[in-house]
Amino acid sequence: MNKLYIGNLSEDASPVELESLFQEWKIPCSGPFLVKTGYAFVDCPDEKGAMKAIDTLSGKVELHGKVIEVEHSVPKRQRSRKLQIRNIPPHLQWEVLDSLLAQYGSVESCEQVNTETETAVVNVKYGAKEQARQAIEKLNGYQLENYALKVTYIPDEMATQQPPQSHPLAGRRGFGTRGPPRQASPGAGTRPRQSDVPLRMLVPTQFVGAIIGKEGATIRNVTKQTQSKIDIHRKENAGAAEKPITIHSTPEGCSAACKTIMEIMQKEAQDTKFTEEIPLKILAHNNFVGRLIGKEGRNLKKIEQDTDTKITISPLQDLTLYNPERTITIKGTIEACAKAEEEVMKKIRESYENDVAAMNLQSNLIPGLNLNALGLFPPSNPAMTPPMMPGPPAAGAAAYPISSFPSMSDAPFWASVVGAGGQQFSQQPESETVHLFIPALAVGAIIGKQGQHIKQLSRFAGASIKITPAEGPDAKQRMVIITGPPEAQFKAQGRIFGKLKEENFFGPKEEVKLETHIKVPSYAAGRVIGKGGKTVNELQNLTSAEVVVPRDQTPDENDQVIVKITGHFYSSQVAQRKIQEILSQVKRQQQQKAAPSGAPPQLRRK
Repeated sequence: MNKLYIGNLSEDASPVELESLFQEWKIPCSGPFLVKTGYAFVDCPDEKGAMKAIDTLSGKVELHGKVIEVEHSVPKRQRSRKLQIRNIPPHLQWEVLDSLLAQYGSVESCEQVNTETETAVVNVKYGAKEQARQAIEKLNGYQLENYALKVTYIPDEMATQQPPQSHPLAGRRGFGTRGPPRQASPGAGTRPRQSDVPLRMLVPTQFVGAIIGKEGATIRNVTKQTQSKIDIHRKENAGAAEKPITIHSTPEGCSAACKTIMEIMQKEAQDTKFTEEIPLKILAHNNFVGRLIGKEGRNLKKIEQDTDTKITISPLQDLTLYNPERTITIKGTIEACAKAEEEVMKKIRESYENDVAAMNLQSNLIPGLNLNALGLFPPSNPAMTPPMMPGPPAAGAAAYPISSFPSMSDAPFWASVVGAGGQQFSQQPESETVHLFIPALAVGAIIGKQGQHIKQLSRFAGASIKITPAEGPDAKQRMVIITGPPEAQFKAQGRIFGKLKEENFFGPKEEVKLETHIKVPSYAAGRVIGKGGKTVNELQNLTSAEVVVPRDQTPDENDQVIVKITGHFYSSQVAQRKIQEILSQVKRQQQQKAAPSGAPPQLRRK
């Protein structure tokens, strides 16, 4: 749906004047203007035309002395949890926007929209309609760094569609339609499946014009020939020496487009008498790079030998919490660089697919987590707009799914991607308390300047986070007390692991392994250990974490003892979930035993 609402109109405004205005700005319309007193409606042929009208006219153009407002027209029945926020300051630190959005509820996704405007546009999905309603009321017109935010609903097209009533319960909550989805129409063909991992390049800014060509002719030709979608983030980082390019296609299409772009740059260099070497630069998420390099650099050396190229990778020190990409620089002839690109991306895609497969297999090991809100899976729809990276550069951010999750080189890639899929809470989860031990020297990095980082982290995760005082002047560790439900634990601990890696408290090749304590009732400690240590041994084998229930513990005032878990982020999370699952079982059994003998028997479903 691409119907527009035009507001703040003068009573003298006419359909002819509005049509003339749209023609003046070369904005297409697919129907007549329906003018009411003070407002009007019009249909655009596609989303691109609608966005152009909003970006070009809204709050910028006068008609009869009044500045008009243009936004998507959304009937009440189609108002959903999804909002579009426009006119975001171009150089805004995205963590600021992240914390601003979180004030009104749980943000399930925040995706950047590619537009021609210098300000940024994002699509936001809240956890509930009421949260979205509050956000639109509070944020529309909100002044952020001298920019007034423009917030509108994104239409929920499904709201007007009636589900097929093939079953008396069809359409009710909890009862979905059955059977496989319909196949694509016969005319759709059998187009090769686009890769979930696009190719990301860095190119010298002076060659961007040649790559685009006059009125975009060159880039359109490349797109057509290689059957790819190419985004050139030319408006990001004004004055930067290099600009990112994102190529979405099949692996073969990405490679063909990459080679063509290298050829265009080489020709432009010859025409402008540019004498410096132009290497191929590929951007890759840090979590893939270790596997690309291989043990003792064997994988990278083999690619260099097989393709007759020289390959270097930017240091870990260049990473930030909000920019987890590293630059892979390949030097050689165009043919050699093209071959190396194929091998490099092959390794990266293999790593990505392995991580997704591992997550699919292991997701059942983390009961109680809202995986949809956490975003543990990439989008399955290749046509989806790349989600927003919560940090500069905005449109130049990684186009494979990356959330405001930390950059954790020791955790698999699924732990830092955003998308769809997963399971929902069947009931409100109970709050848990976890004690996480961090290096004493890292306390300042976790707290941040004037406590800003720990406050933002607490809001993001939805958890209480406190750092206890040092036990003494020579203490090497400090305890972080995290209180919140499983999802909040996952988010808070994940960001802390990532922050420690980012701030180099662990070496480049060293995994971030931390010790975590969970308190359990003393009567349940035996269940965690198991007969002859069977349960705790199975836990360690399953999770790769070290799980210890220290012997001869004296229970505290609440009759609780400590279970120690040591491992990297994912192994620690799985171990924590399994232990909490054991405790839940014990608790249910205790409740059943405590039930009065005269209680009526519970009915069982057959």
